Amino acid sequence: MNNFARSAVAAATFLLAHANTHAAAPIGQNALAGPQVKVDVGGRKLNLYCSGKGSPTVLFEADGGRAGWDWSAVLPEVAKRTRACVYDRAGLGSSDPITRASTVANASKDLHFLLKNARMEAPFVLVGAGYGAMVAQHFALRPRGAVTGLVLVEPMHEDALPADRAAQLDAALACLAAAEQGNSDAACAYPATAINGDVGAALAAAQAAQAAAPSYWRARASELDKLETSASQLRSARKPFGDMPLAEVRHGAPAAIVAAVMQVLDRQAGK
Repeated sequence: MNNFARSAVAAATFLLAHANTHAAAPIGQNALAGPQVKVDVGGRKLNLYCSGKGSPTVLFEADGGRAGWDWSAVLPEVAKRTRACVYDRAGLGSSDPITRASTVANASKDLHFLLKNARMEAPFVLVGAGYGAMVAQHFALRPRGAVTGLVLVEPMHEDALPADRAAQLDAALACLAAAEQGNSDAACAYPATAINGDVGAALAAAQAAQAAAPSYWRARASELDKLETSASQLRSARKPFGDMPLAEVRHGAPAAIVAAVMQVLDRQAGK
């Protein structure tokens, strides 16, 4: 998942295969298909959803151009042990549209205000996929020690950006133009991911609506357009994480992600 999106062919095939029949949605998935708690982060609101109880809070950061609903198969399992939360970056999911460049540093600032204004108390374990792993690491490198654990799922690295990022940006801009004109294109579908497992009817409808919204494509294109800037921001912030528990998942299967989160939580608990 180091790439921002699956190929257009894979996305179109997925939608066609699920056009008429959807598997039963994982428990709690429908809650992620629409807005939950909208938190002000400075004149804009980001969508937040939490489940479960306990500390630390496990917070999930989706891959580039993707919303918090991607974690629908992972969130309920983690919530059985502790509080687990997902949110949508600006312009994605049910959050307000972007008003500035979608960079790692800006996403990290938004996350800071999201947690502050939602009155969420540290400590936090961050789980980031792909581009979201860069956001998670940038936030973890902020002062005050709010983050006490990291799980990186197929992480994008600041010194190894996707080779096809220019082509991905061109594709996103083409989809933006199509959405602005009210045109539909199978190549502009919300891309499938293995992380959220089966997609129920409610989430499929939300993803289709997302792919038809110009605001979504603006946010997705901005993340792609500013990748080099984001890489430079993380590179400048980079320093050792010290003894912070950290796990890397090379293949984003839900069970593997849950196991890695539990491993980090166990290490924090001294097990």
